[in-house]
Amino acid sequence: MSKKQRSFCYHPLFILSMIITSFVICKPTTAGQWIDLTHDFSSETVYWPNGDTFKKDLIYDGETEKGYYYSAYSFSAPEHGGTHVDAPVHFAKGRRSVDQIPIDQLLGDAVIIDVSENALKNRDYLIIVDDLKKWEAQYGKIQEQSIVLLKTGHGKFWPDLKKYMGTDKRGNAAIPDLHFPGLHPNAAEWLVKERRIKSIGIDTASIDNGQSSHFGSHRILSRNDVPIFENVANLDQLPATGIFLIALPMKIKGGSGAPLRIVALISDE
Repeated sequence: MSKKQRSFCYHPLFILSMIITSFVICKPTTAGQWIDLTHDFSSETVYWPNGDTFKKDLIYDGETEKGYYYSAYSFSAPEHGGTHVDAPVHFAKGRRSVDQIPIDQLLGDAVIIDVSENALKNRDYLIIVDDLKKWEAQYGKIQEQSIVLLKTGHGKFWPDLKKYMGTDKRGNAAIPDLHFPGLHPNAAEWLVKERRIKSIGIDTASIDNGQSSHFGSHRILSRNDVPIFENVANLDQLPATGIFLIALPMKIKGGSGAPLRIVALISDE
């Protein structure tokens, strides 16, 4: 490349044109159907039995002295509950907190792996590598840097605590009674090492099943800086492939997790 050519490549107008071109090429089409994968936050929102729940308090609602309507509330909630993200630091010391998760790990092409046939028969079902390979035999290899969403079918039970979590008890005494499906640690390891996924989600309260006491999948995914989306809604409305996902959490500085707004675009193509 000549000196003149190098000079042109660094010209501001050339750089700007390349940025615009990249944006046009990479920007997802808006043609298609948007599906909201987020449960709303309310007094019915599901949280871990031994933690606090969502609280919304009135600040003001009504006409002001100056004659206009005004409405405002305050709210409080644990990081982990409702539709939310587990940041890697949740189970891996020194890994990324919520505010440190790169944006490109929170959006991109996604696939739905449906294990509901087995998971609805067995509340303690663990998704294994064979389940993932069976899906690939039908739909093709999970591409590197994909977002994987695990459909157990238990999302349909939200917000019935007894059906969704296995118990409607509160407090530490309820923990042994938790029963819902999750991901086997061996499958988590396979997805990280063999398919190099960038994030993962599930329609249950935890990526580890309810009877887990060592949280192996959490630990594997977290130490590999893979964000985890939990309590994801409406996975039954999505196809197996052809999905563009956007999952944006509240940006809590140093947070181990945060409420999440997650949506999916199903392409018309």
